[in-house]
Amino acid sequence: MAKIHLLSTDLRNKIAAGEVVERPASVVKELVENSLDANATEITIVIEKGGHQLIQVSDNGGGISPDDMNLAVERYTTNKIETIDDLFNINSLGFRGEALASIASVSEMEMTSCINSDGGFAVSILDGEAGEIMPAEPVQGTRIDVRNLFYNTPARKKFLKSQRVEFRQIVAMARRYGLAYPEVAFKLYHDDKEILNIQSESLKERINNLLDPTYRDHLLEVNTVKGDFTISGYVGSLNLVRSRPGEQYIFLNRRFIKHRLLNNAVYSAYQSLLKRGEYPFYVLNLVQPADQVDVNVHPMKIEVRFKDEWRLYHVLKSAVADALRSILDTIPDFSKMETQFPEFGNSLQQATLSLSAVDTPIQQGLQRAKTYMDRLSEKKSEGEEVSTGNIWQIHDKYIVSQINSGLVIIDQHVAHERVLFEDALNAFEKAPLGAQTLLFPETLEFSADEFSVLLDILPNLNKLGFRMQEFGKNTVMVEAIPSEMVWGNEKTIIRDIMDSYLENKKKYSSWQEGLAASYSCHAAVKAGDPLTIQEMQALVNRLFATNHPYYCPHGRPIIVQLSIEELDKRFERI
Repeated sequence: MAKIHLLSTDLRNKIAAGEVVERPASVVKELVENSLDANATEITIVIEKGGHQLIQVSDNGGGISPDDMNLAVERYTTNKIETIDDLFNINSLGFRGEALASIASVSEMEMTSCINSDGGFAVSILDGEAGEIMPAEPVQGTRIDVRNLFYNTPARKKFLKSQRVEFRQIVAMARRYGLAYPEVAFKLYHDDKEILNIQSESLKERINNLLDPTYRDHLLEVNTVKGDFTISGYVGSLNLVRSRPGEQYIFLNRRFIKHRLLNNAVYSAYQSLLKRGEYPFYVLNLVQPADQVDVNVHPMKIEVRFKDEWRLYHVLKSAVADALRSILDTIPDFSKMETQFPEFGNSLQQATLSLSAVDTPIQQGLQRAKTYMDRLSEKKSEGEEVSTGNIWQIHDKYIVSQINSGLVIIDQHVAHERVLFEDALNAFEKAPLGAQTLLFPETLEFSADEFSVLLDILPNLNKLGFRMQEFGKNTVMVEAIPSEMVWGNEKTIIRDIMDSYLENKKKYSSWQEGLAASYSCHAAVKAGDPLTIQEMQALVNRLFATNHPYYCPHGRPIIVQLSIEELDKRFERI
């Protein structure tokens, strides 16, 4: 058995750095938090090559004295806590004294700082060792340059993602602090290109400028004080509901946190306003005494423990529900409404038909979908075809047609989804899909990280029939859209495609299938869209020309069969 021995200081530092510094965005997080703790009102972030080459954060905060510069990069050195009691009453973002030491141990770092413009000083740190302190330009605040991250830990460096992916994480991190500190001005540059430039402003203005200016008219203010809890911020109306939980921010004492119970409190407040798979927008600031919460439970400090989390749950739910009252008050309470049915004459026997009896064959059809699909395949091979001569649409949702053995019911949305899905896969491999040129090209502006995602998939979106090109900061010009799409809500569709694409990357074996599924879901006709007989006939014909006409890309059945035998049983003919 190997003998127990003490690890070297260098190895201990690199192990500790692994908990604090996971990727370039982790470095940005730690440096920005230092700037905010130093009461900075202006913070500039400069990134090169997605953070692989350079991460620079500068501020106009209080600065670091030359006497403290060497000490600042030593492990467990800080000016934020002194005693054990301070650990349970933390009012700063940083407090462990690990960040700078961890970053310095896995990068080439340079620190420049100045207090009261009395003269600046700089020091270089290599492998965690500080060099000689030298005079520097007298610019108020601190600037830290981090170069060649993980240069001395190649095993960590090889796990970094592409420059674009890493930069996207940096943008997401910058957005969190921008929302938590709207009074602080932020600038972000990437490879000499300005990405963000936001000045001191209100939270509502910060949401508009940092996320999307169209959000302005769909924000509902939250403002509640209950005992020692204060909750403020904004939740979105139903116009801001998204298909993935991307834009949901909860800050505790201005620290971004992830807490499932608090997220559930917000969802509960929306009650029945949300459908399955829908996620609300919210930016919420929770303030409570620091001694009522423990933030020292996670290396990244995004998980916390509350002394009374259920009380906070109810306060938060109530606060959000109050903000949503204007929406809730406009929704009728259908449970209090009575449905009137016509009365039949006494000469007729009054017949009753239970809802469950009506639902049963359809439910069975769904449960036995694969059996029916196999049966339909057999019938089709025997020459039995779906008749497009006798075809109807019911509730602007389902297409009904007859076959020799009974009826088939087709879900129009997932049917069109299957058609578009296979068209998209074919477009990626062969010829691009058809496009409709716009009479007047439109410009669409996105947030910085949305734009980064868009650039990733832009060449492939163009294969689907979009024709877009970069047109200034975080903006594209749309010259054409797929011929299957209806013009008018293209920005929403493009954003939804991006959201679904990020989600589908985890579900599908290839990016082609993930992007095709995202496009087909959002470009397909929806439940509630009326179709002409010609459109229904064309859709059914196209559906049965696909390779897999019985299931949509997400696995839902497209067709349900009701046989003559089942109908006869329902009407007690047999």
